[in-house]
Amino acid sequence: MHDSRSPPHLAGLNTHQFEATSHFEGPLLVLAGAGSGKTRVLTARVCHLIQEYGIPPTQILAVTFTNKAAGEMRERITKLLGSEPTGMWIGTFHSVGARLLRRHADRLGWDRGFSIFDSDQSLRLVKTVQEELGLDPKRWNPKAIRIEISNSKNQLQDDKIFQQETQGSFDLFVRNVGQVFSGYQKALRAQNAFDFDDLLMKPVELFEGQQDLLESYRERFSFILVDEYQDTNRAQFRFVELLARAHENLMVVGDPDQSIYAWRGADIRNILDFETAFPGARVVPLEINYRSTERILGAANAVISENVNRPEKILRASRKGGEKITLVETSDEKDEARWIVSQIESRIQSTPGLSSRDCAVLYRTNAQARALEDAFLRARMPYQVVGGVRFYQRREIQDVLAYLRLVSNPRDRTAFDRIVNYPRRGVGHTTHEHLVRWALDEDMTLLEAARRADEVPGIRTVGVRGLKRFADLIRRLSARAAQVGIGEVLEELVEDIDLIRHLREEGPDGEDRVRNVTELITGTLDFNPTLARSIELEEMGTFTELDLFLQDVALIADVDRLDP
Repeated sequence: MHDSRSPPHLAGLNTHQFEATSHFEGPLLVLAGAGSGKTRVLTARVCHLIQEYGIPPTQILAVTFTNKAAGEMRERITKLLGSEPTGMWIGTFHSVGARLLRRHADRLGWDRGFSIFDSDQSLRLVKTVQEELGLDPKRWNPKAIRIEISNSKNQLQDDKIFQQETQGSFDLFVRNVGQVFSGYQKALRAQNAFDFDDLLMKPVELFEGQQDLLESYRERFSFILVDEYQDTNRAQFRFVELLARAHENLMVVGDPDQSIYAWRGADIRNILDFETAFPGARVVPLEINYRSTERILGAANAVISENVNRPEKILRASRKGGEKITLVETSDEKDEARWIVSQIESRIQSTPGLSSRDCAVLYRTNAQARALEDAFLRARMPYQVVGGVRFYQRREIQDVLAYLRLVSNPRDRTAFDRIVNYPRRGVGHTTHEHLVRWALDEDMTLLEAARRADEVPGIRTVGVRGLKRFADLIRRLSARAAQVGIGEVLEELVEDIDLIRHLREEGPDGEDRVRNVTELITGTLDFNPTLARSIELEEMGTFTELDLFLQDVALIADVDRLDP
């Protein structure tokens, strides 16, 4: 154990933690058991590279699993160093990918002011393509098709490769996926948009197709650290491999025993085969658990020991003893819920100072929540369900963001369709159909067609007036976005469409919706793209603040669904 006379980043490290932290060059695999201090090791190693080996922060790339983890890592490093690691890239695979695409999307044929479609927007686009192809969504589940497309992209299969590999398949669903996949990609391209999976696949495409670009980033990032490596997929592995192959100064941290994302493409072989992919790799196990008691670890070790396809690793507890684990079998979910509530009531009554806010119930699927909520209500016990509708997924927030997305990217049809008649401005379904057909015939965006609505056959005067007002609003806000901050743009938007009044007129939930929009405005007024790590200072003239705000929102809203 390193004492207080050591540099701050080394103080208190155990032997194996110090071994991983002080490693310099070459590949390093840290097998970090649960609660073994892996985040501390990652941050300590970054500090050691900077302070002891003189590596500039600009040459270090650290990749985390969630935005929350990235923020915590940056805060810890800053505290240990006494100053911020300026120029160091810290972020999720998706945020790093988005950052690269902001710089180089033009090399792939996209404008750098592209939109990022989250999972909900992507699903809506799949449904639109299905409708155009005449595929009944009741028979061919859009969510299932969207999952197939996502899985393919995570395996680095684009729509062309997918169709080649499934051509002649007897599975009608697979053939339909191929059709939708092709139309979906064309629609993304036409709307100057990437979906969330593109943020992983497209940077790989960039590096594989443009050697000069790859070499420049290999030179830039001479040290790479990756957290939660057991949950990486094929695209993420390839991205890391391309960047690290020249120098192999790659540190990955993970635990095969905690691989839980196979359902979304994670490949445990990435960590199991690390020593094969990077011969001569140093392997350091972190086996002391500082979080759980001896009894809990004993049970965990007994369960995981049944898995023979894993590196040998036995977690040891720093905390001895502990309360016995109770295993209870009940007759059904209602009986289970009643038992849980009775146990909480009993503990609160028998333990001075303990209240309901000190207790938590974890359930495996959302379907189990119903019985639990019913039991808590019957017992008149206060409770809160965590992980409901997230802020950026609320309808009123999505509506406002759709306006901002269209201001940022006039080709974003998904945004246009959502808010062209919100609040109501006389643009009904028939008017919208006439507009879409004419825009297609004239080869222009819907926003351009809206500006020329008086030329569109079949649209009545009220529709023409509504469309031209809408197009003019987006034009004015777009001009303002190039001159002022995102907060001012949003304030002008809310005032112009009289959004607060419309929300208040929606009924009992109106005031809650108003508060949410007000909170969004407050957040945008405080937004600082350099502090948000969206871009480096020298690139600020390339993008508007609005572009970078929307990127941050898309990344937060989608990635951190995995981190409640």
